[in-house]
Amino acid sequence: MTIPERTLLRRLFTAQDLTSMAPAAKVVVYALLLSWLMVVLFPLYWLFITSFKLPVHVNDGPDFLPFIDFKPSGHAWRYIFVELGNDTLRPYLSSVIVASCSTVLCVLIGAFAAYALVRIQYRVKVGNVAAFLLFLAGTVYVIVNLGAPWPVAAAVASVLFVLFATSVGRSFQRSLGNDDILFWIISNRILPPVVVVLPVYLMFQRLGLLDTHVALIATYTAINLPIVVWLMRDFFAGIPVDLEESAQIDGASRFRIFFTIVLPLGRPGLAATSLLILILAWNEYLLALFISTADAQTMPMLVAAQNATRGPQWWYMSVLIVIMIAPIVLTAAMLQRHIARGLMVGAIKG
Repeated sequence: MTIPERTLLRRLFTAQDLTSMAPAAKVVVYALLLSWLMVVLFPLYWLFITSFKLPVHVNDGPDFLPFIDFKPSGHAWRYIFVELGNDTLRPYLSSVIVASCSTVLCVLIGAFAAYALVRIQYRVKVGNVAAFLLFLAGTVYVIVNLGAPWPVAAAVASVLFVLFATSVGRSFQRSLGNDDILFWIISNRILPPVVVVLPVYLMFQRLGLLDTHVALIATYTAINLPIVVWLMRDFFAGIPVDLEESAQIDGASRFRIFFTIVLPLGRPGLAATSLLILILAWNEYLLALFISTADAQTMPMLVAAQNATRGPQWWYMSVLIVIMIAPIVLTAAMLQRHIARGLMVGAIKG
């Protein structure tokens, strides 16, 4: 091998500095990234072109190129937006209301809980926890079997529990710490949602809240809350406590410190967590299937309803899925900078 050839090979496989890659490595990396990009985007492309196909084109087999393999048609879009009309708008608005409200509540409550677990040391008496469970079971028994009004039963049980905790409960010795509380919180998310579907259904049926936005918002918030606490705890733990102590010396309350210092510094993690919870709430199907029927129907249920007696209506389903994922894609694009920073911080802490 001649000297010029060796020089050329050295330039191809040697990086100029530590901040760049060698030309050969760059070609390989970009080829892999391009291949993966095609894998990711092809289902979206397939979904989009299917929304412009006639049923005969879908049943004929895979056609990839509009105007070449098939002639695009807007019949599916007209059917979804014109013929269905309110049947499309109502589930879409329900998804917007339920997903946005549950995300706001979930992130707000979860951020408070995560910050408290980071900065405040708790000692929860095991005896009080057992007593709470007994009072809860007794309340359920009184409501279900004795027919007592639930507001009265809940109020009486709450008063009795407070009296018990402030008197007898102080004598208990064994207690749970922050790590135990955090594990209990995340264990609620490990539990499969299908296990609690029937109790949740009976509870909202008893309260007269079935097929309402309130029921869906409350359920989605409870289901996704452990994820927010688990993720935001790591972000808040990375904030220097010296900043909060300096503000506290200047007379700032804990709430003011939380809203003016902690939340702004944790904004990247807050954005990434909010988007994750929004996606989970937006795409939730199982809980919506049991809790809602018509008035509070969401988009996942409307998409599933296109699988009628004649088989899956892929062209209608494609239109619904396109308009369903559009807000999430736009939200992710707007929060991209914060999400990238949040994921980077989380990866470094992990």
